[in-house]
Amino acid sequence: MSGLLDNYKQLVARIDALCGAIKASLADQITCSEGCSSCCTAITLFPVEAAALRGALEELPEQEAQEIRQHVDLHAGSERCPLLSHHRCLLYRARPIICRTHGLPITYTEDNLRKSDCCPLNLSEAESVSGSSVIDLDKLNTLLVAVNALYLSQSETVESPERLTIVEALTKRQ
Repeated sequence: MSGLLDNYKQLVARIDALCGAIKASLADQITCSEGCSSCCTAITLFPVEAAALRGALEELPEQEAQEIRQHVDLHAGSERCPLLSHHRCLLYRARPIICRTHGLPITYTEDNLRKSDCCPLNLSEAESVSGSSVIDLDKLNTLLVAVNALYLSQSETVESPERLTIVEALTKRQ
């Protein structure tokens, strides 16, 4: 199974490097830090992201994994992320890609218009931001869709939904 996730892990490493560089270049303007959970809402995942999250859970000691599953079950249906506990992600090292980019400046296309966004707590005094410090969400999502398609074509998954909730990814054995 881990070989199936190699492309995803490479994408995550590239995104982490990009996010790290952006945080370093905007250090005094980024207020997001450990324990900040304003952006942590319930999201859906591509099957490749669900597999990576599930794999990270399965690598934990059984007692810890069971406690996380119970926490996720208990918080299913909430508007907040079911992996959030005391403003911290229970599987932070395996968090999905969107969670890795939360709060940072992004650009994206909506209704054929280019838009930009970032956490309202960040860049409060910045007049402008260099293009190298902005994540192009359209390009990132294109890469993620391609990695997911490759994962699905190589996995033994007979039928998979297009997107899964975190609850579905972690509480149902696949």
